[in-house]
Amino acid sequence: MNSCELTATITVLANALSCRLTTDELNILGTVLTQLADTLFTISATRGICEE
Repeated sequence: MNSCELTATITVLANALSCRLTTDELNILGTVLTQLADTLFTISATRGICEE
């Protein structure tokens, strides 16, 4: 999957979720996914530092 296909897929998923979830549910999901992304970046950065 190239970057254009990936972003298009993410956009379709976001639109599908927004049609089915309440505003509160969307806010919670967005917060959870942001925390997940932050944690994954932290793990990745830590691995990079520890492996050097």
